[in-house]
Amino acid sequence: MKNSKFIIDKFAKLLEQGLITSKDLSSEILNIFKSKRDEFVFKMKLTSKDEFDILSKRVENLENKILKLETKKKKKARPAKRS
Repeated sequence: MKNSKFIIDKFAKLLEQGLITSKDLSSEILNIFKSKRDEFVFKMKLTSKDEFDILSKRVENLENKILKLETKKKKKARPAKRS
């Protein structure tokens, strides 16, 4: 409720001052939405796309290293010779 009242008050101030043009209005709306999005992302502790890509590459590299180590371990393990 407070957020909607905040937005309505912003638009009312812009109308009163007579500074409204289509460009000013659209940029103001975008700024409001961006700030709300940033608040939401901060509260949810989400990562950005760049961070996600970096983390997925790191996980992929670690999986590859694990596979290499497992294949090396299998190659080194030999059955005991029977006499």
